[in-house]
Amino acid sequence: MSAPLRTLGRITGAATRLVLLPGAHMNAADFVSAGFFSAITRRRLPLDLLAVDLDLAMISSGEALPALQEEILSPARAQGCRNLWLGGISLGGLLALCQQADSPGSVDGLCLLAPYPGSRLTADAIADAGGLAHWQPSAEQLADCEFRIWQWLQKPPADFPVFVGYGAEDRFAAGLRKIAGCFPSTASQVVPGGHTWPVWQLLWEHFLDRRLLPT
Repeated sequence: MSAPLRTLGRITGAATRLVLLPGAHMNAADFVSAGFFSAITRRRLPLDLLAVDLDLAMISSGEALPALQEEILSPARAQGCRNLWLGGISLGGLLALCQQADSPGSVDGLCLLAPYPGSRLTADAIADAGGLAHWQPSAEQLADCEFRIWQWLQKPPADFPVFVGYGAEDRFAAGLRKIAGCFPSTASQVVPGGHTWPVWQLLWEHFLDRRLLPT
């Protein structure tokens, strides 16, 4: 049995909580160092923020999202959290999308900062089928979370709130544009820069300033 997930949090009992998942080779403390928590305090936002550590081995084994649901998301609901958002950077963003694709209704919105769009094999399979609009996933493909994400992205709920932010020079920009294109243009934000913390910090500021979270 895996050890319980490690978290860092700013929990005040607010009606809205955002759970953030780190990218590969990151941890929850990186969100603190990057000023994600202080940006909320500076704005005096009535928002609880929880950053989660996710071990790559746990992600590879498929244990990460069940643990997230059992240890963090379900307890938040049980404690009366009315507005529960999930977000992440890079690989964390992909996992947030996978959680929504596999468990609709488990969260109320997504904050995606340069969400990893999946492997080239996934992208090529969809492109070879004529693009996302024409792709019909096979049962074999749907055993893979990356394909299930793109199936959900084919027709996400029109009223489901999402923020997609990334740098114009991000090495995954082509795939990120495709993710952003699945939502209204107002849901995305593109800033100069690559797949780096300064870009994600700026995008976090933009996300908070948009006041998308219910308060």
